Amino acid sequence: MGEDSSLKAVGWARSLPVSRGVKEARDWTRDHLASLGWLRTAPDLVDSVLLTVSELVTNAHKHARSTAQLILLWDEACLHVTVHDASPELPEQRRPDAGALGGRGLMLVDALADTWQAHRCPHGKDIIACFQPPSPSTTA
Repeated sequence: MGEDSSLKAVGWARSLPVSRGVKEARDWTRDHLASLGWLRTAPDLVDSVLLTVSELVTNAHKHARSTAQLILLWDEACLHVTVHDASPELPEQRRPDAGALGGRGLMLVDALADTWQAHRCPHGKDIIACFQPPSPSTTA
């Protein structure tokens, strides 16, 4: 490593009570992705991140019946999207019936994110999805 081996990162956090819809989460996230320049350089990635935020915040509100804590952390290699809720129950990925209206959220997250994980923590659980932007040579 070079002289400065410290990690350079920037992060944002937002609390979203159940009474607020996921639109607020998407709008807030879009504003931060715009500050990274991604609306221009990686619009498809922005769409994937916004859909993931929608799914994870919806799950926190619907299944955990709790406030969602949305955290975005950009470490110059990956955007880590974390949604924390108050339920210790880890989500289960399932195959919904063809006619089912729900049950596809984690399948979407799995398809959209480079990686994702769920883990319990002292006051609930965290779902973390990571997104790597395209290399500069592929965005030109």
